[in-house]
Amino acid sequence: MHRMMEIAAPFLERLKTLYADMDAAYRAAADHYGFHCDGCTDNCCLTRFYHHTHLEYRFLEEGFRALSSEDREGMRTRAEAARRDAAAADKEQALVRVMCPVNEGGRCRLYAFRPMICRLHGIAHELRLPGRPATRGPGCEAFTRQTAGRGYHPFDRTPFYREMALLENELKQTAGIASRLKRTVSEMIVTFEEMP
Repeated sequence: MHRMMEIAAPFLERLKTLYADMDAAYRAAADHYGFHCDGCTDNCCLTRFYHHTHLEYRFLEEGFRALSSEDREGMRTRAEAARRDAAAADKEQALVRVMCPVNEGGRCRLYAFRPMICRLHGIAHELRLPGRPATRGPGCEAFTRQTAGRGYHPFDRTPFYREMALLENELKQTAGIASRLKRTVSEMIVTFEEMP
């Protein structure tokens, strides 16, 4: 594990810069709309998001390891419970709404380390894939309610996705990683001790 964190360190520094750019673009769009994400009953922390980069896995791990052993254990226990609840819902082919294990008392304990989708979710956006027309995604329900009747303000996720993909590929080449990643925050947390 220590070797992997050493290899990942310069990439994590670049990731911090990318995250700062994401946060600034999100804030600019939110300010334009007057959108405030606070106290929402349709909390996005109840949504099962999958994360796909080893880079974000390592960055979340960095934040996790900075917590006290007691906090880590509590988070790991909640992560195990969330995984079990999700697996049970999948078995029944039911919709699952399980609180993210890093959310305590309505706040993200690893907010500075949260993955990309957690940073970008909620605001209407666009994505421009090569050779295809731009696609637009709606905002969350709270965004739609708060911004009813207001025109679209450009929030293009494309440069962030592109830069994330480039960083991820560089990390994988440098570290000799061939595997793909598809994990929820819960699934990441319970594997931090298991992975090298």
